[in-house]
Order: sequence, then structure tokens, then C-alpha cells
Amino acid sequence: MLFICGLACGTGTTGTLYEQGETPPSYEGAPSVHAPYAWVCDAFYEVESGGQELETDRGTIQVAFERPTVRGFERRDRAVAAAKSHISDQFARVRIDSEPEFYLDTPEETERVRDGV
Repeated sequence: MLFICGLACGTGTTGTLYEQGETPPSYEGAPSVHAPYAWVCDAFYEVESGGQELETDRGTIQVAFERPTVRGFERRDRAVAAAKSHISDQFARVRIDSEPEFYLDTPEETERVRDGV
């Protein structure tokens, strides 16, 4: 499992890449993915009212979430490239035009960051 995080304009989003032998989560309406690598990430867009607040260095915006995206890939490099593209697209949907900084972390690495180790 690999967490792929994109950070831009004071905010970020993270999706999960399930690797060979790992089973991605299933939920009602999720497409069945029969591939060695499965990318799962939220999709969101800006709304005038409602939704959830998203703090950026340009101020607060309201966003609404769609059903998570699930895509399958045969190769890891293609899955990572598609994940980065998906994250960039989500930022563009809320008018964040900066190129994100990307971080790829295993769950163990994420624990270290969270725990300040």
C-alpha cells in the first residue's frame, strides 16, 4: 500500500495505491478492479454553498465530494503517474493552478510523520 499525497496552495489531498496482492476496499457501487495495482481517491469540486470548507493559502473555499475514483493498472509506474494526474485534476477543479508537490509514503512512513518521529 502506498499513500500518494499532493500538496499545493496550503492544502492537500491523498489517495491510496493498493499494490500486487493487496485488496482495495469495496463499497456499494464501486467498480470491480482486477489489476495488480488499484488507485482509490476522492474526487471533489467547488460549490457556492454547502459541502465542506477547504482552507487554502488563498482563503476558504467550499467543496463537495463525489464517490471515490477506483482505477486499475497493470504497471506500478502507470498507476503512480495516473494518481499524480488525478490529484492535479482535483486541484484544478477548485481553481488551484499551482503544480502540487507529491509525496509517496508507505503506511509506516505516514505514521512517523504523524507521530513526529
